[in-house]
Amino acid sequence: MIQELTTEAISLLNKLIETPSFSSEEDKTAQWIENWFMKYDISFERENNNIWAYNKYFDESKSTILLNSHHDTVKPNGNYTNDPFKAFIQDEKLYGLGSNDAGGCLVSLLATFTHFYSKKDLKYNFVIVASAEEESSGPLGLKSVLKYLKNVEFGIVGEPTLMQLAVAEKGLLVLDVSVKGTASHAAHPNNDNSIYNAIRVIEWFETFEFEKNSETLGKVKMTVTQVNAGKQHNVVPAHCDLVIDIRVNDKYHNEEILSVVREAMPKGVEIKPRSLHLGSSSIPIGHPIVQSGIKLGRKTYGSPTLSDQSVLSCPSLKLGPGDSTRSHSADEFIYVNEIKEGVELYIKILENIV
Repeated sequence: MIQELTTEAISLLNKLIETPSFSSEEDKTAQWIENWFMKYDISFERENNNIWAYNKYFDESKSTILLNSHHDTVKPNGNYTNDPFKAFIQDEKLYGLGSNDAGGCLVSLLATFTHFYSKKDLKYNFVIVASAEEESSGPLGLKSVLKYLKNVEFGIVGEPTLMQLAVAEKGLLVLDVSVKGTASHAAHPNNDNSIYNAIRVIEWFETFEFEKNSETLGKVKMTVTQVNAGKQHNVVPAHCDLVIDIRVNDKYHNEEILSVVREAMPKGVEIKPRSLHLGSSSIPIGHPIVQSGIKLGRKTYGSPTLSDQSVLSCPSLKLGPGDSTRSHSADEFIYVNEIKEGVELYIKILENIV
């Protein structure tokens, strides 16, 4: 049965790759996922482009394990040499946009859920959510359907981790920073040039270090990623705008980081956070799901990349086939054997629990 489910999962991944599904445009891949549930006679629900289903013998008195991965993709970059929407296997690699991030994880979790779907007397319930808008952190993604999920105790979020155990994940705080100055003609003296003022602000972001380091996630990392100022060569602009990407470890809440930054900024600097809800995530090393993975030879680590974990309030483990370094790269691929291993390991890790 597992081998058959794995074969069908790879077949589904081919269909997902060949169906464009940029964030908020996942309606056609959602239909393929619905087809999977209908093929296996699994009842499901859908809101927007999120689809979810519970195990056949769901018991209100039991806690629930959430299985989640996303079916949206980023847009292909300009360095592709293959057709990003053409799925093909070469040298045991399945190529195509979304194959690694996170199609391989999603189809492996669908196979895993289907394996457990009809089993009786499980210690836990299961719910699987194939979510939308993960890549854009959009409002109609996983966060929008959490209110419908029942008794969730912990979750597995399917992202490419080489099937190692990502027990913590950095949060994300993006700041729009406007450094003010005095507009003037470039020919006249001006000791309040917004661009010069911004240099000092940039230097602060480059050199400042937060005190609390995490054993799994390391330091908070702040990076200036965009600078924009001026429209004419002979006009000193009234403001210089910066974008700051901050990766937050599990020792801080995003609100704390924002407070520290605001207190450090000189007069004339305006800061607007784009959002505060993409927090860091973690699960205790002693949690049964982590210990189950460790017993199967899996290693633990902290992940610097953001996922749908950021919207979960329950403990969650990031785990999946594929390699994060391939995500968003040209000629994206996943090894076929990684999917086979993913299904087997997901099932074995969960069997030790349920």
